[in-house]
Amino acid sequence: MRAMATAPALTIDRRFNGPPDSANGGYLSGRLASYLNGGVPGAAPVAVTLRRPPPLARPMSVTGAADGEPGLRLELAGTLIAEAGPAELTGAPVPPISPERAAVAARYYGGLVEHPFPTCFVCGLARPDRDGLALQPGLLPDRADTTAAVWVPDDSLADADGRIGAEFVWAALDCPGGWTVDLVGRPMVLGRMVGSVRAVPAVDEPCVVMGHLTGRDGRKAFTSTTGYGADGRILGQADAVWIALA
Repeated sequence: MRAMATAPALTIDRRFNGPPDSANGGYLSGRLASYLNGGVPGAAPVAVTLRRPPPLARPMSVTGAADGEPGLRLELAGTLIAEAGPAELTGAPVPPISPERAAVAARYYGGLVEHPFPTCFVCGLARPDRDGLALQPGLLPDRADTTAAVWVPDDSLADADGRIGAEFVWAALDCPGGWTVDLVGRPMVLGRMVGSVRAVPAVDEPCVVMGHLTGRDGRKAFTSTTGYGADGRILGQADAVWIALA
């Protein structure tokens, strides 16, 4: 984990929204993780705690954590938006299924009926083609509290060298966890994410992202997610805390 002082301002483009007026939590977490580990696959896990809805298209300051602790703070005009720092993953990888079975699971995607955030970059259906990740994490009939989604990253997510950014793996690890609970009946947002990216997929590689509900406590839900490449390698893994809006 590299040292952190003051970094250039972080601005989240409007494309990468979760709720209409704030950033997708997984994508933001990946961007913050890159300040600490350079966005290099295989780096140590990072925990990101969201304190306020991260705004879109507004420069936010990134500074080191207080009292010389490892980590960083994301602020807007003196208001704390998020914190990030080193952490450990405690959950086990969610066992994978085949892309064919994950495609079938999409039929059970709750967002097909009603979606609390229909323009979400990761799982929203009300987006132009090739503008989002187009994940449809549906619950598996034979595995309680577990979702699966196909993810085929396109070239709009690649840099000039054709490489998919690690932040998009973080984003893909977000919503499949959230949809393990009834987001239609009780919308929830990401509160904390501990994640690690081991590898990045190639453009047009058929990937599978699994989500599993590990517990609930009042307004909170606890989930684990794991992304797999076409050859079965683990792309990334995350544990998350979700918080109900009401």
